[in-house]
Amino acid sequence: MAAAGAAATHLEVARGKRAALFFAAVAIVLGLPLWWKTTETYRASLPYSQISGLNALQLRLMVPVTVVFTRESVPLDDQEKLPFTVVHEREIPLKYKMKIKCRFQKAYRRALDHEEEALSSGSVQEAEAMLDEPQEQAEGSLTVYVISEHSSLLPQDMMSYIGPKRTAVVRGIMHREAFNIIGRRIVQVAQAMSLTEDVLAAALADHLPEDKWSAEKRRPLKSSLGYEITFSLLNPDPKSHDVYWDIEGAVRRYVQPFLNALGAAGNFSVDSQILYYAMLGVNPRFDSASSSYYLDMHSLPHVINPVESRLGSSAASLYPVLNFLLYVPELAHSPLYIQDKDGAPVATNAFHSPRWGGIMVYNVDSKTYNASVLPVRVEVDMVRVMEVFLAQLRLLFGIAQPQLPPKCLLSGPTSEGLMTWELDRLLWARSVENLATATTTLTSLAQLLGKISNIVIKDDVASEVYKAVAAVQKSAEELASGHLASAFVASQEAVTSSELAFFDPSLLHLLYFPDDQKFAIYIPLFLPMAVPILLSLVKIFLETRKSWRKPEKTD
Repeated sequence: MAAAGAAATHLEVARGKRAALFFAAVAIVLGLPLWWKTTETYRASLPYSQISGLNALQLRLMVPVTVVFTRESVPLDDQEKLPFTVVHEREIPLKYKMKIKCRFQKAYRRALDHEEEALSSGSVQEAEAMLDEPQEQAEGSLTVYVISEHSSLLPQDMMSYIGPKRTAVVRGIMHREAFNIIGRRIVQVAQAMSLTEDVLAAALADHLPEDKWSAEKRRPLKSSLGYEITFSLLNPDPKSHDVYWDIEGAVRRYVQPFLNALGAAGNFSVDSQILYYAMLGVNPRFDSASSSYYLDMHSLPHVINPVESRLGSSAASLYPVLNFLLYVPELAHSPLYIQDKDGAPVATNAFHSPRWGGIMVYNVDSKTYNASVLPVRVEVDMVRVMEVFLAQLRLLFGIAQPQLPPKCLLSGPTSEGLMTWELDRLLWARSVENLATATTTLTSLAQLLGKISNIVIKDDVASEVYKAVAAVQKSAEELASGHLASAFVASQEAVTSSELAFFDPSLLHLLYFPDDQKFAIYIPLFLPMAVPILLSLVKIFLETRKSWRKPEKTD
């Protein structure tokens, strides 16, 4: 009986050891990997090497320039060398990590018969009308016509002319270095019509170091897919003024043609409103010499905040909002004038705020009060108002007057208020700005995800990152090829995809879930199960080692 009991006990101990080993094996081989896999932070792969390479990206902005030589514009020996191509490249000196080079590819050729006929006309306007081709030139390209040194097409004191479209006229010269001299003139004209340091500095103002060079360039709006424009009439004294403005007709006649011409840069929406009892929030000062009131330059920044709270247009907008305010001062503070830093009245009686909009003060004629009973009827001169607002709108989009070369004649404004090459120049700047923004966003995202390992990277986020990187590379390639339209579209896609990835809500899912909280959650779950298994394994190990050391009995 004793032997049978001992055998049963030994069998039970062996069964317990096998059970402990089995549970330990299941926990280690199956349970631990399964728990690790199901609780790990999912992180889709990202192109970190390509993103880091974007910081060393070199932009080559190519401007295709077709140079057409008429007869007697250069010596006959030089005309026999046509056609050929000359490339002029220079680096834009900006304090930015991305190197930018401007490349003017000048394709020289002789003028065709109809071009010779057009350029022999009496005025440059007639020549432009005759040179209009059925097919428009590609965005970003230029055509420069070189005329005779003694041609009457331009005034005799002018050496070049910049037209409203993508064309220009330059005087030739009978000189043995004619091509070099004319080439320098062409580059000066082409730079004024396309890319200059000022244009690119304004586009990269948010990415350049803080200094006086970039501080002056922060006026234009940042690049966006759309813009909202709001025209507001502020009537703080409706008891004295019954103001009427034909804003709908003015927008249709003056603003909409300009926005249609600017349509390639984004989508635009226009609305208007009238605000009564809306005060500027700044008490104007009285000038006894002129019996008028004035706002000095130092008080203008304090005008915007009280008025902005009444506008309410930017609160629900997804796009940047431009506010243009027409303020009719109350009777007690009329007339009201805006003074510049020297104390002189501003000619337009208006001012603008960078990336916000503009305000114009519209004074009521004093003669109106003499013959009328309050409230007086005020008919707003919308032509005068829209001239000011359109000029401010151009400045806020970074469309400034070009730096003309010496003795260069600039064409008058078109009916749309925007020249074709001005739109191209804006697209150049917006493309560079978009690439800089997308590169900065992708680099910041890669650094963030590299530092914090428990942020989830979903597949759709990774897909947007890959799209953004590909769009940046495509835009850079299109810019180097001189395809401005497709380069601008690709740069917009790069910005959109990079910001979708950066601001994806899933990136914050586990951001505030550190490792110590993981231990606090999982230790109460695994400790009751792990302790018996570990103790059993330790006991089995000790018994096994003891049995190995037990000496054998000898007879």
